[in-house]
Amino acid sequence: MVGKSPRSVAGQVFVLQVALVVLLVAFAVFALVLQSQRDTDAEAKRRSIAVAQTFAHSPGVNAALRTPHPTKVLQPLTEAGRRAAGVDFIVVMDTHGIRYTHPLPDRIGKRFVGTIGPSLAGRVYTESVHGPLGHEVQATVPIRDGSGKVVALVSAGLKVKNVTNQVDRQIPIILAAGAAALGVATGVTALVGRRLRRQTHSLAPHEMSRMYEHHDAVLHSVREGVLIIGCDGRLLLANDEAKRLLQLPEDAEGRKVGDLTVLEPETAALLTSGREATDEVHVAGPRLLAVNQRPTGRDGGGPRGWVVTLRDSTELEVVSGRAEVARERLKLLYDAGLGIGTTLDVARTADELALVAVPRFADFVTVDLADAVLHGEEPTATGNPTGMRRITVYGIRDDHPLYEKGRLIDFLPSTPQARGYRAGRAVLVGDLSGAMGWHAQDPKRTAEIVNYGIHSLIVAPIQARGVVLGMANFYRSKEHGPFEAEELSLAEELVARAAVSIDNARRYTREHALAVTLQRSLLPRALPEQTALEVGYRYLPAQSGVSGDWFDVIPLPGSRVALVVGDVVGHGLHAAATMGRLRTAVHNFSTLDLPPDELLQHLDDLVGRIDQDEDSSQIAAAVVGATCLYAVYDPVTRRCAMARAGHLAPALVGPDGEVTFPELPAGPPLGLGGMPFQTAELDLAEGTQLVLYTDGLIEDRRRDLDVGMEMLRRALAGHPDRPPEESCRAVLEELLPERPQDDVALLIARTRGLPTDRIADWDVAPEAAAVAGMRAEASAKLDEWGLTALGFTMELVLSELVTNAIRYGGEPIHVRLIYDRSLICEVSDGSSTSPHLRYAATTDEGGRGLFLVSQMTERWGTRYTPQGKVIWAEQALPTGDEDLSLLASVLADPDAPDVDSLTA
Repeated sequence: MVGKSPRSVAGQVFVLQVALVVLLVAFAVFALVLQSQRDTDAEAKRRSIAVAQTFAHSPGVNAALRTPHPTKVLQPLTEAGRRAAGVDFIVVMDTHGIRYTHPLPDRIGKRFVGTIGPSLAGRVYTESVHGPLGHEVQATVPIRDGSGKVVALVSAGLKVKNVTNQVDRQIPIILAAGAAALGVATGVTALVGRRLRRQTHSLAPHEMSRMYEHHDAVLHSVREGVLIIGCDGRLLLANDEAKRLLQLPEDAEGRKVGDLTVLEPETAALLTSGREATDEVHVAGPRLLAVNQRPTGRDGGGPRGWVVTLRDSTELEVVSGRAEVARERLKLLYDAGLGIGTTLDVARTADELALVAVPRFADFVTVDLADAVLHGEEPTATGNPTGMRRITVYGIRDDHPLYEKGRLIDFLPSTPQARGYRAGRAVLVGDLSGAMGWHAQDPKRTAEIVNYGIHSLIVAPIQARGVVLGMANFYRSKEHGPFEAEELSLAEELVARAAVSIDNARRYTREHALAVTLQRSLLPRALPEQTALEVGYRYLPAQSGVSGDWFDVIPLPGSRVALVVGDVVGHGLHAAATMGRLRTAVHNFSTLDLPPDELLQHLDDLVGRIDQDEDSSQIAAAVVGATCLYAVYDPVTRRCAMARAGHLAPALVGPDGEVTFPELPAGPPLGLGGMPFQTAELDLAEGTQLVLYTDGLIEDRRRDLDVGMEMLRRALAGHPDRPPEESCRAVLEELLPERPQDDVALLIARTRGLPTDRIADWDVAPEAAAVAGMRAEASAKLDEWGLTALGFTMELVLSELVTNAIRYGGEPIHVRLIYDRSLICEVSDGSSTSPHLRYAATTDEGGRGLFLVSQMTERWGTRYTPQGKVIWAEQALPTGDEDLSLLASVLADPDAPDVDSLTA
């Protein structure tokens, strides 16, 4: 009955009975509730008034109210009275409503919840309130003294919940009676419904007619044949589609299936076998039928027999085959989109094209690119594919006779490759054995290819932005059939996806090569010759390409050497170009012989100007800043002056192998401005290794800075005699086993001291007579060093410099000769006034001294010290009579100074 439609007779009767029972039960409950509520309210008020009045007139209540503590006397009395009377509370209160008693002791002394005005006037007042015990019905009665005056109030009442408990006990009885009535109605309806179902199959006459009409329309309009066969093998029903597919006669229904001669023997055997079948394929004339057969009436749901469905799968087979091919091609293109172009490497991209195409599209794939493409350039525009480099050869086997990888090929104009190259579209060769133009390329090799079993070819040009970069060749062998014309579009699509990636990789290769070339051209190609330091260095580019790390070794006057390590923030061409500008600036500033802190201050101003210029020109990759460490080592004093701008402190490896990191004033990075830099001077023992590096050496996302510093310490410690080159290699192997994420510059210099016997210095008295004695001392020292050939020139230079110091300088005056790779003369005084080279006129009596110095020496200059200045001049060591010839050429010059001035 649950599943019965309400429109059936049994269903309608059942719904009516249920509705009547529910209405009766609802009305009964409603009437009970109203009657009970009225009776219980009246009873509750009556009982509350009676209890309250009884307690109000009880003897001893007035006496208890007059005691100092009424609660102590009244609380036990009210509780005993409440339990005896069957009420929920009896509360005694004063005329202000303050309770003396209450069932909840914590409510004593608090204000009564309810109306006390009528009771103070002497009346009995009942009401329903929400009190401390919940929803309550209460009656309030006055308590009078002997004179009739109201001296207190008493309230008694019941909770509404307790009043309605009787109603709750009666409702289940009514509901049980209603349920019993509903059960009887259900039973009666079930008996009636069963009889109706047996007679009408649960259908009304119009429903049965409509059902048969619909079934007949559907049965004969579907494009699937339906047969119903009885248990005796007779054909009970055949729809129109079944008659068409099996070509049954009009009188086939009612005949035995075995008597229908139009059926194929296999089909007839299945229909009479009585076995189940699922999508069995049977031939019916020119058609292929998918046959399904199932039994009927097994569960008593109808007559026993068999139902058979027939479906024409001839067209479906063709359509599904085409759909499968299309699906495979779409899957191939999808995989190509994911698998081709994963890197910016030309050769790798070509390999990925071959890996995607073999064996799903071709048995063998070769890729030929113009040689210029491999170097990042665009191929030259030619009419034929000449100068093609084979970069990929891949197939289902490795013993193929195709041209090997790396071969340079010039394709003839008659080949399919040349035709596709010129036309800019794919070319199909369905039968290679008869392709004479292809055979002309290499008759012996092409014959081997055909004999190997390769029979079909598609050549697709690899072109991007209108430029043909190369060719992709797809071969099929005897494992597959030849290529078809419709597969040309698939080959072109595959190659088009690879062409974009190859062109991107080519352009990246070109730009990367340009950037690397630019960066390496900005870095020192070879270290200058000098004797103060034994230097080793390493530079490792980052994975991202170029960056702004640099280093330099700069010889300075007086056999001193400057060491520089810096790092420009950022990566790419912009950082590399900025690095070149800073390196050039360091070279220029070093020629001024500035102290390290002053040189960094000039660099800081330069970086600030660069930032301002680039901000004004709206360059996207503006320089944020740079770090730099500048150190000057003097082999004469064995002192090293250093200053750094936000750079990491260097490491010092002492002659005993101990590694320290000196505390140098940090200074802000270059470009921030506003903070001065400080120079620190260190005394270095001979053989000390000075290690300068950039942050890429020790910083990494996988380790902290402190860990990197400790690793550097371990790599350097304990090897005081190791050459700097070996130390560089050991440090990189310890700290950078793989290619670094950031570029790295490492510079290790071992200090050397100039022997004391190659240094001579004198204090000079500030008087003209001291010049002759100074010349004699210097000549004697040159004779001792075996440099007698330089005596005349040195006397001339020394006379001029000492005379200038006496005339225009200040005390103290000091002369120092240094015998190194050149002969260096230094004259220092206490004045900061620097002489200037000028050309004297023929009538001038002076002004020719520095001109002679500049002509007779390789170079000269001035550097400032905290005590004054030093004027220095360098002479090349003698290799012959070059000094006399130089002097002769100077004297032969018509603009040369007067000879008399040379003897002054």
